[in-house]
Amino acid sequence: MRVLILGGTGEARQLAAALVGRHAVVSSLAGRVREPLVPVGEVRSGGFGGASGFAAHLREDRIEAVIDATHPFAATMTATAARVTGGLGVPFARLQRPEWEPVPGDKWLDAPDVAGAARIVDGLLRGGGATRALLTVGRQELAAFEDLPRGTVVARTIDAPAVVPASVREVILARGPFTLGEERATLERSGADVLVSKNSGGAATAAKLVAARERGIPVVMVGRPALPGGVTVMTSVAEAVAWADHVG
Repeated sequence: MRVLILGGTGEARQLAAALVGRHAVVSSLAGRVREPLVPVGEVRSGGFGGASGFAAHLREDRIEAVIDATHPFAATMTATAARVTGGLGVPFARLQRPEWEPVPGDKWLDAPDVAGAARIVDGLLRGGGATRALLTVGRQELAAFEDLPRGTVVARTIDAPAVVPASVREVILARGPFTLGEERATLERSGADVLVSKNSGGAATAAKLVAARERGIPVVMVGRPALPGGVTVMTSVAEAVAWADHVG
């Protein structure tokens, strides 16, 4: 069976390695990171050109099943893949790591989306509840924080942003996974007294939450977008392999 993995995550790379030899595997990378970590097997890079382009690719490449293992916040790709595969009758499933959950000692402030997170941070900064924010939401989300007070934000991103808002005093370029020691050092260096994160889940960047808890600082946590209705969701690579074997 020819399986298309919509990738870009650690789970997607693990899945590709597990499926190679069992099925014909193609991993698709969106191309948003300049130097992505490349999975084993066949790889394509770049967008599909919307729903029509995705449908054409599935037909032309004779894809028999699709596993969406993109980032939990890649909502547009997930919605498009679910809609197109449903229309074509191609089996589709979503591999998604579990969300983080707060533990005793955490000071989470829940935000429905990145814009909501920016409003919360703005209120903290202007109201005296914080003096500097550390953003770990990705370079493509920085524009949402452009109206914050000048120089009150430190942003950590994998690649350098094309435009740096005036609110951002420093950009730290780094790629996870990060150790607890590294996250402690980042918070110390940045001087941040509030952390902003997407609820990505997984172990690669979870240490920042421990570091924030140790320092007693709040975490503005952006909730995940809702998944399309009726989508099969798996939370482990083993489940995804079993699903592929079953539909194949």
